[in-house]
Amino acid sequence: MLIRTHNDGLIHPLSSEITSPEAYATRRQLLRQWSAGAAAAGLAGWSQREAIAQSAAVSQAVKLAALPATQSSVQGAMTMEKVTSQKDATTYNNFYEFGVDKSDPARNAHTLKATPWSIEVEGLVKKPTRFNLEDVMKWGAMQERIYRMRCVEGWSMVIPWIGYSMSDLIKRVEPLPGAKYIEFITQVDPQTMPGVRGGYLDWPYIEGLRMDEAMHPLTLLSFGMYGEVLPKQNGAPVRLVVPWKYGFKSGKSIVKIRFVDKQPMVSWAKAAPQEYGFYSNVNPTVDHPRWSQANERRIGEGGLLDKKRKTLMFNGYEAQVGSLYSGMDLVKNF
Repeated sequence: MLIRTHNDGLIHPLSSEITSPEAYATRRQLLRQWSAGAAAAGLAGWSQREAIAQSAAVSQAVKLAALPATQSSVQGAMTMEKVTSQKDATTYNNFYEFGVDKSDPARNAHTLKATPWSIEVEGLVKKPTRFNLEDVMKWGAMQERIYRMRCVEGWSMVIPWIGYSMSDLIKRVEPLPGAKYIEFITQVDPQTMPGVRGGYLDWPYIEGLRMDEAMHPLTLLSFGMYGEVLPKQNGAPVRLVVPWKYGFKSGKSIVKIRFVDKQPMVSWAKAAPQEYGFYSNVNPTVDHPRWSQANERRIGEGGLLDKKRKTLMFNGYEAQVGSLYSGMDLVKNF
């Protein structure tokens, strides 16, 4: 059964008015256990990771530059739900380029060289180009959007992002008629990203969207959060945010965007196709092979054993994006 919500489109104060600057970081905690041959993730392991994430003082963190933004008028882009604390959102992360534990990115991402930075656009477009980050950030007034974010492992957050609709970039490069998908390729540098030296994935990390998904107004090219530029552990200097999909679809530290005619082979689907599909829409009725997706734990709400929330179809954005998948078998196309 599809679950609808009625909070979308309501006015919400900007993040600077509702939360003080602090920090965020979770996903595949079982990956390390896979490589070690362990089978169980006990409560002790969960508690330890939680304690590390909450107490990990990001000693190398510095005050980030403010990033002014206007409140978004895009339907569904603002939610009245309580915003996750900035501390949780910047110290409990999945960013495997910097390690597989949730606290690793906050500890290790200071090595990322986020300037200078450019984004190369290639493939089936009339105007292939290379955008300098500084130029992209001057396109106009950025928007703040408060999105629910849901991870495939069963935890969620509510984060105020800052950026432009991805469609703004797409329109500038003028896709050719044959462009059906967009491939997002992220930074890979063994010198500054210690996680890529491990064999977790076939680097660089690659994600992809269908063209209509990328053009949807909710799909965000993000440069900041909580009123500041993106912290390195959250995907600086530029990342994708697709709120109705599981978090791993929102690629971090993007360096190349490629327009293609065939569905790209994305990283997690390549690594474990029986567990991670191309679409990866949040769907409480389609379980991961090793755990249920029917419920979720909102980071910052109680402890590990507290009652969980029910997972919403399309993460609560069904009214906005459900029509994109009309007539599709969402079990087969997971």
